[in-house]
Amino acid sequence: MKIKEIFKKENGMKEVLLNKIIDKILADDSVTSTENTNKIDSYFLNKKVIIRTYSAGVHFGTLIEKSKDEVILKDSRRLWYWQTTNKGISLNEVANTGLHNDSKVCASIGLLWLQAIEILICTNDAIESIEGKNEYKA
Repeated sequence: MKIKEIFKKENGMKEVLLNKIIDKILADDSVTSTENTNKIDSYFLNKKVIIRTYSAGVHFGTLIEKSKDEVILKDSRRLWYWQTTNKGISLNEVANTGLHNDSKVCASIGLLWLQAIEILICTNDAIESIEGKNEYKA
């Protein structure tokens, strides 16, 4: 599968924006597939993201390191229960629109190492919504 198809399949960004990003990254035909992967990896660095993991749930934070499927998040918060602002349930919607008041978010921790199966870059609205949530206490 071509890198462009893989990137489109694994990321929930709007297709027009995603195509522009991929085209920009892959513009230089002289680079190898590994170099393209490194460019894509570095595109996500220092961005506020939502990470879906293999077995550790869903986390929000700043992506500071990525190597293959391993990531390190700074100021990570676990999204324990979520609904979107429009009562949706998709993490793609959370990354685009943010959290509804009924959502439950854990306290922030300094650094967290995870194995990621999905990385979603958050919009400013989503960032404000998630960062503005108080730590949930039962």
